[in-house]
Amino acid sequence: MDTPLTRVLGPKTAKVMADQLSLHTVRDLLRHYPRRYAQRGEMTRLDGLEVGDRVTVLAQVKKVSTRPMRQRRGMLTEVTVGDGAGSMRLVFFNSRHARLDVGAWGLFAGTVGKWQGDLQFSHPDCHLMSGDDDGDWARALVPIYPASKDVSSWVIQKSVKLLLDDPRSLEQALDDPIPAAVRQRHGLVGLATALRYKHRPESTEQVDEADERLKWDEALVLQATLAARRRAAALEPGIARPRRSGGLLDAVDAALPFSLTDGQRAVGDELAAELAREQPMNRLLQGEVGSGKTVVALRAMAQVVDAGGQAALLAPTEVLAAQHARSLAAVLGPLGRAGELDGDPAGTRVVLLTGSQKAAVRREARAAVADGSAGIVVGTHALLQEGVEFADLGLVVVDEQHRFGVEQRDALRAKGNRPPHVLVMTATPIPRTVAMTVYGDLETSTLRQLPAGRGGVSSSVVPAGEKPTWLDRAWARVREEVAAGRQAYVVCPRIGDLEDGGKGDDGPDGEDGAPPSEKGGSDRRPPLAVLDVAEALRAGPLSALRVEVLHGRMPPEEKEARMRAFAAAEVDVLVATTVVEVGVDVPNATVMVVMDADRFGVSQLHQLRGRVARGKHPGLCLLVSEVPSSSATGQRLASVAATTDGFQLARLDLETRREGDVLGAAQSGRRSGVRLLSLLDDEQLIAEARVEATALVEQGRGLADHPELAAAVAAMSLDERADYLEKA
Repeated sequence: MDTPLTRVLGPKTAKVMADQLSLHTVRDLLRHYPRRYAQRGEMTRLDGLEVGDRVTVLAQVKKVSTRPMRQRRGMLTEVTVGDGAGSMRLVFFNSRHARLDVGAWGLFAGTVGKWQGDLQFSHPDCHLMSGDDDGDWARALVPIYPASKDVSSWVIQKSVKLLLDDPRSLEQALDDPIPAAVRQRHGLVGLATALRYKHRPESTEQVDEADERLKWDEALVLQATLAARRRAAALEPGIARPRRSGGLLDAVDAALPFSLTDGQRAVGDELAAELAREQPMNRLLQGEVGSGKTVVALRAMAQVVDAGGQAALLAPTEVLAAQHARSLAAVLGPLGRAGELDGDPAGTRVVLLTGSQKAAVRREARAAVADGSAGIVVGTHALLQEGVEFADLGLVVVDEQHRFGVEQRDALRAKGNRPPHVLVMTATPIPRTVAMTVYGDLETSTLRQLPAGRGGVSSSVVPAGEKPTWLDRAWARVREEVAAGRQAYVVCPRIGDLEDGGKGDDGPDGEDGAPPSEKGGSDRRPPLAVLDVAEALRAGPLSALRVEVLHGRMPPEEKEARMRAFAAAEVDVLVATTVVEVGVDVPNATVMVVMDADRFGVSQLHQLRGRVARGKHPGLCLLVSEVPSSSATGQRLASVAATTDGFQLARLDLETRREGDVLGAAQSGRRSGVRLLSLLDDEQLIAEARVEATALVEQGRGLADHPELAAAVAAMSLDERADYLEKA
């Protein structure tokens, strides 16, 4: 399986496959699965092609004509082909294609163009079906592979055929990673059979059997990798941090200005029990926007401080880190200022550590962390730097987990004398299958219940392109809310100053850049910018209001001052980038206007919407877009406006994204190891694979008893294509 393709196919073909398709070994080629299967009249229909598509079509020659060209010397050959559903033209300049006889069937590959209203290929690659195909044409299904300019589908087909021709050699070359008992329990065919069925099927039933088996390969190896991580973490000896009565946790509960929800109490009890064990906790806390995850985390941190340890809260941006530090300090009061004149000696210190702090402030913060006087440390990536040493790190809390990778979480864990407990939080609801894969090394807790007294948010799409007057009404609603004593956000995709060259928000601590959709077609206007929109609002519909801006490229002191002014109601309207997406808590803000809402993702819009109605007053979120309401994007915006159920929206988000994007492969620029498995459609299979993998890892000698599976897990761990495990 590790044999280089140069030894099997020759250097020329192997080089092109490596360069254009990243296929280097026998394993790579056998795992390069057909995209679909062709049958006469049942292939990708000719009447469904679009200009610009590079496709392979199966069709029959209907007409051939050759004539002199009018504008230059030479002959023009035009061939009309059809598949029973549609027809298209093949055009050849000064080329002889004697074999293109009327009635012949063939595969034709090229880029779809159009001439005088008709679809056409210019100089397509052609492969006629004949006796030279050794019976391939007689097969019920002809595989059509993901191909490239210089490697056609039929070249891949013939190359794979070389590998499959000798069944005995194939059986000997394959180490089946799925143990026989697991295959038998789930009715799975062997790996060699699955690969033959996938590449050279005789029926759709064989394709289905192959897909089921090969999906199990992907799911079991992935789940075994995650189960091994869970097992390794469970075997690491940590330090128990049991609850102590009369300490900081009791004081926090007494100081809270509200009652905990039933969900917060249940999850809190779950965390308290795990913190009291020596086995380090590794838990994901997901919850709806505004469900009170931070309070749950604070109570866990207080329990660890009571037990003599320290807690570190890692946030993705300086704005969010500062917000957390302020919130924690406000709840703790004197208990969070131990050692200061007005502090309570029975409490602890809350310390903020970020990359842009002045050197003297950072030195003082590091000293408090190192000597243990700072029981709660809040920071950005600066916490991960060398020179930040903890006296006794007992709990790591990672906020907005999707902004960080496993390696960053582990870097902070490594600062403990013994492995600390870990709690990662996300306000982006996660479908069950994603939780079982991307976060499969963590146990999961969920908060769905919102605190009592919240006003709730209603959302509407403002189709500015179709109904411009609706945008006027949106600004009128902002004025009405401000007149009633409330405040508003206006969110834009980018900053807009000359220095950023039109780019999005890219703050010093990882604040969001422009959304991926912004990089779309060149026919679209540039996305709206904070500075431009703020200027237009000051001069136009909001001229009577106090309008200020906030974005990630402002100096930290200025960002902090602007947020404090907004929180103190000294600013009516804050025009901002997605720097306000998470953690910003201003209960008096009741309106959010999202400009160019179509340029944001579903989950991101849900996050943004969660910044309003955090107090007793109802909120309003207006999604402004120029895309047609009938388009797929317009319908997606309507779906966001129609529900506030983050878990329903998370599924919608998953439906609109590729599997690799969800697993992080797109961000890494590498190919995902998941080719057939669908996080939407294969939930039951993934759940069963998780159960099987956990049992295999925990029984007997673990993966040592299953060397073939262990080798596949090791290959995934070493393979750069598994990068999504670290980056997701």
